[in-house]
Amino acid sequence: MGEETVTGAPAGEHDRGGDGAGRDTGKLAKLLVMLLTERRQTVAVAESLTGGLLAASLVEIPGASVVFRGAIVAYATDLKSALLDVPVSLLERYGPVHADVAGAMADGVRRRLGATFGMATTGVAGPDPADGQPVGTVHIAASGPLGAARRGFSFAGDRRSIRHQAVFTSLKLLQGMLEGEAD
Repeated sequence: MGEETVTGAPAGEHDRGGDGAGRDTGKLAKLLVMLLTERRQTVAVAESLTGGLLAASLVEIPGASVVFRGAIVAYATDLKSALLDVPVSLLERYGPVHADVAGAMADGVRRRLGATFGMATTGVAGPDPADGQPVGTVHIAASGPLGAARRGFSFAGDRRSIRHQAVFTSLKLLQGMLEGEAD
């Protein structure tokens, strides 16, 4: 699996629910919990810009405790290294908002929490640019038994919308990995 840069969907496209979870995100999370349960596989997440929303989208689903190992919200840069084993040299070279950092976060959380799959989010939700990156810059990654995938995005919208788009897109990445294993 490779890396790509994609311009995100218009603000709110994936987050249509008034409860903040979004109907599309909820449906996708439910499907993933079902697939992981059927396969007796697990997932763990490492989050930065989403600040726990990705984990919350999964644990919202009844039965998630069978497949969800846990989450590490490493918002501060130094915690990405201390808790997720992201190499300090990588953080010094690129900063915390980079595809390689997202990939290392996904690998680290998978290893640290003993999960079949690891997922990670990092980026800039705004309202201001950070670490030399414009608002809407998002990197997501997933790591599993058959390899890893990283994706870069430039999402439009406000802080809330960017974070929710990152969650939805992360779930889609995991779905793609699971469907790839079924082939």
